[in-house]
Amino acid sequence: MKKIILLVALMLCFNCNSNAQKTQKAEVYKITKTDAEWKSQLSASAYNVLRRAGTERPFSSPLNKNYKKGTYHCAGCDTPLFKSEHKFDSGTGWPSFDREIKGNVAFGTDNKLGYSRDEEHCATCGGHLGHVFNDGPRETTGKRHCINGVALKFVPAED
Repeated sequence: MKKIILLVALMLCFNCNSNAQKTQKAEVYKITKTDAEWKSQLSASAYNVLRRAGTERPFSSPLNKNYKKGTYHCAGCDTPLFKSEHKFDSGTGWPSFDREIKGNVAFGTDNKLGYSRDEEHCATCGGHLGHVFNDGPRETTGKRHCINGVALKFVPAED
């Protein structure tokens, strides 16, 4: 019985879900819409990713194997986020980039899986894009921006 009480006490002491950590300041973005407006503008899958921080199935996006020249924009607000020359095939099943367009992507922390990951979202509308990891190409930035294709809109380069 003492072991159970000790275990429960330790769990309470080391619980990382305190109310202090849950109170985060809500960010205000240049483009804000009601939930109903986002739902009417976005497909169901884009809404799930951009507004609910969901994840699309790997290898399901046609943008994963898109090698055309152009720019990848936010599917929610059309902000340019990534350039095609920074895209690479990571083999993970999601479009991957070694860098973002500075100032257009914002970062936060995601603890949904029980450990911290660096989350990426559109700096203009706050839409969830994916996550950034430190296992990208060493010859460039070393970063892998692992982005949900449904959160992106590809705009081809003008010739």
